[in-house]
Amino acid sequence: MLLCTGLCIAIAFTSCKSKESAYRQAYEKAQAADAASAVQQQTQQVDQPVVTPLVEKPVTDNRVVDNMDNVSVRQEKLTVVSGSGLRNFSVVVGSFSVKANAEGLQQRLINAGYSAQIAYNADRNMYRVVASTFDSKYDAVQSREQLRSVYPDAWLLFNQ
Repeated sequence: MLLCTGLCIAIAFTSCKSKESAYRQAYEKAQAADAASAVQQQTQQVDQPVVTPLVEKPVTDNRVVDNMDNVSVRQEKLTVVSGSGLRNFSVVVGSFSVKANAEGLQQRLINAGYSAQIAYNADRNMYRVVASTFDSKYDAVQSREQLRSVYPDAWLLFNQ
């Protein structure tokens, strides 16, 4: 019985073997498909229009024009506590609820060459340290951009 079972298993394994002719047919079919796709690609390339290459020209004008109307400005009613007086647009670099802290920052700005001032906002009970003040918004924006390297939270104030 054991011999019969072994013989059946051997016959089963040999009958499942693939034929060499089947492999050859599959190979030839794949080669024919590759040849057909190559011919199709060549015909598509012939049908495509010829495009003139893009020639880049160097930039001759590299000025950047900013629209100062888009720069945000706060409006507050302030009274000058220490300084010569505020113009229309001011650059605020610090806000303090304690006057002594505002005076300390003012002194550092004066030592750095700025004409710093302190203004008081009674509505918010805050002392604003103004590093510079200008009549034009354009000059105030330029000054704020320079001050932001040291005081990143500097902002513009329109004095009411």
